[in-house]
Amino acid sequence: MTNPPLRIGTRASALARWQAERVRDLLAARGVAAELVAITTSGDEGARPRPAGVPGKGTFTKEIEDALLGGRVDLAVHSLKDLWVEPPAGLVLAAVPEREDPRDALVGPPGVGLADLPPGARIGTSSLRRRYALLAARPDLEVVTLRGNVPTRVRRVDDGTVHAAVLALAGLRRLGLAGRALALHPDIVLPAAGQGAIAIEARDGDRATLNAVLPLESRDLRLAVDAERAALAALGAGCNVPIGALCEAAHGDQVLTVAVYASDGRSPMVARVAVRGDPVAAGREAAAELRRQGADGR
Repeated sequence: MTNPPLRIGTRASALARWQAERVRDLLAARGVAAELVAITTSGDEGARPRPAGVPGKGTFTKEIEDALLGGRVDLAVHSLKDLWVEPPAGLVLAAVPEREDPRDALVGPPGVGLADLPPGARIGTSSLRRRYALLAARPDLEVVTLRGNVPTRVRRVDDGTVHAAVLALAGLRRLGLAGRALALHPDIVLPAAGQGAIAIEARDGDRATLNAVLPLESRDLRLAVDAERAALAALGAGCNVPIGALCEAAHGDQVLTVAVYASDGRSPMVARVAVRGDPVAAGREAAAELRRQGADGR
């Protein structure tokens, strides 16, 4: 008897569908059939917007996780940066198969970088991390709130609502919208923990699904994103703090860089530690260093 296809819970946005279809194709390459189930979340366009200042974690995942816990889907595909560092009871981060370029990017007039924007230029973003990083680099800029999916934000640049916008380079590339995007160096804006990585979530104890997705796991990538997320957890994942974290290979080691950005325009506090095979310890070490620098006071 043929097993029924695995049901993949996903948001209906173009980027979310791209990621879910990518996981479906990876499973198909291993002989595992799967189908997409689109689920509307509170973070989607048309849903009630969250109040200003309320953290966005969970707004793109809760309804999908509820469907997973309720057995309406067998697994869920997310952007890893949207997931809480601790999954809800009964769920596990089953696999992290791949990551696009994790950097942020400036989308503006062709060939115009951050340093080329005119004084007082309006830059759109919905991220406090990006907002404070931009103002640390260019205090003269007017950073305004820009919401919507990736294509909508790019259109806001085209229609003149903003001079430029800052988005994740990964999403732009996956949707074929990176033609005029200029990557921002992590020294200017450090990406969010897990940015660019695809996450597969499943029910704890669902051995059939876990066994199906486990071969998709990238061990080196998992070590990197576990270090980033461990730092976020150690600094207090539930608070609305503008934190960037990126773990990359450097001189034969994996090096974790974590930054906490300030709302008053000061330079960010930064910690760099070698991972050396223990991502959780590295994340905690980076968080401890940032606390020694006064991160709790920002």
